[in-house]
Amino acid sequence: MATLSSPLRVCRGILKELRLIQGPSYKQSLAYNYVMDQFRKNKVTGERYCRAQQEAHHDSHTYLCLLASTRNHLFLHNLYHGKGERSPEEVAGLVGLRLPTQPGGKGWEK
Repeated sequence: MATLSSPLRVCRGILKELRLIQGPSYKQSLAYNYVMDQFRKNKVTGERYCRAQQEAHHDSHTYLCLLASTRNHLFLHNLYHGKGERSPEEVAGLVGLRLPTQPGGKGWEK
């Protein structure tokens, strides 16, 4: 199993993804408050070391991966997704052809 990065790095990564999704007002969102509460609640102190903290760290790392992957998926989808059905003239122009301008014509006469 791969080692997880530090909890502070994961928390900063999640907050960065929230800022990218929601814009500059991300600190007023419920998601920001929830993430910060969970990280404060599961902070390791000198007196305790428990399995629940490791599980919370793993869950937060998984959530960060989900946010980053969703953002990348939306970017790639918008970049490569088709623009819908195109007109015959536009399709012909994509492959370097021209449609006939008159019935029975070859298309290049004026």
